[in-house]
Amino acid sequence: MTFRSRYLILPLLLALPLVGVSAQAQQAAGLQQRMSSSEFKAAGLDKLSPQELANLDRWLQTHGHDKVVTRVVDSSGKPVFYAGQKRHKIETHLVGHFDGWQGNNVMTLDNGQVWKQVGAETPACMTSDHPAVKVKPSIMGNWLMYVHGCNDDVHVRRVR
Repeated sequence: MTFRSRYLILPLLLALPLVGVSAQAQQAAGLQQRMSSSEFKAAGLDKLSPQELANLDRWLQTHGHDKVVTRVVDSSGKPVFYAGQKRHKIETHLVGHFDGWQGNNVMTLDNGQVWKQVGAETPACMTSDHPAVKVKPSIMGNWLMYVHGCNDDVHVRRVR
């Protein structure tokens, strides 16, 4: 080992523990420090009380560090909420006649999937046979269903 390379290795070895401290400090930082102010506000976190925010930060620190890889946005800048699970919009048709939303509908799609309405929303709809339907991912693992001829979508969950 030359005299010069010995002097380069020493500062690198001394700096190595600082890298670990920096990563640990970032993990311990709360959401407000880890997110931009616009991201924090867009997520609705500015509406939480200081105690509620501290409880959420504490929960995040104690759950899932070794189980879930979290991405804030994908390459196009859209939020990513579902680590390891791709969810795509489904476009198909309902099987049979649709009379509108009743608050507890169970619908079978052409592709064989069965979905149940989970919200109490009942937007106005026209009745129709075999209407086109779109089921799209929503936040927090939820899904929204839009039936052609209705003026809004409703929350649903897949039964099978």
